[in-house]
Amino acid sequence: MPKILILFAHPAFERSRIHARLLQAAATVKDVTIRDLYQLYPDFDVLPQVEQAVLEQHDIILFQHPFYWYSSPALIKQWLDLVLEHGWAYGKNGTRLQGKHMMNVLSMGGNEAAYTPQGHHGHSIKEFLLPFERTAGLCNMNYLPPFLVHGSNTLNDQQLGEYAARYVQLLEQLKTPQLGIPQP
Repeated sequence: MPKILILFAHPAFERSRIHARLLQAAATVKDVTIRDLYQLYPDFDVLPQVEQAVLEQHDIILFQHPFYWYSSPALIKQWLDLVLEHGWAYGKNGTRLQGKHMMNVLSMGGNEAAYTPQGHHGHSIKEFLLPFERTAGLCNMNYLPPFLVHGSNTLNDQQLGEYAARYVQLLEQLKTPQLGIPQP
């Protein structure tokens, strides 16, 4: 069974209703590991060898975070810069992530229409996530479409529950042979 790694980053997690709910739901799914990067690395002193060992044990890597200023919280950038080393993740002999899958799980205050060429932000989420997609490509990973929670500031409890249920459904689906991940 493929193993899923959720690399979670939220600098103000205590204020996040949606990510608290999503993580609670994800924790119920077998073969899912959750790593809270701000809890592990409050001083941004990421340990590359530790993170690389964790990556090697998983088949699917999810970056779960709020969509801050059209990107991720700073700790994810720090993590990427330090962990995905040349010769390990990419470049000559950098094949340790080859064939794995990567995707984003994002919350954002804006609604779906805001993230269109005609919308408030002038671009699609896909365009804003191009650095993640290219990172996956450079590391010979398959980049999967993101799981998006739009309008996160206005969701009621029922809507939060629906997103949490969809997240569990996605995590279960990611572990099926239809995704193309070889089953052990």
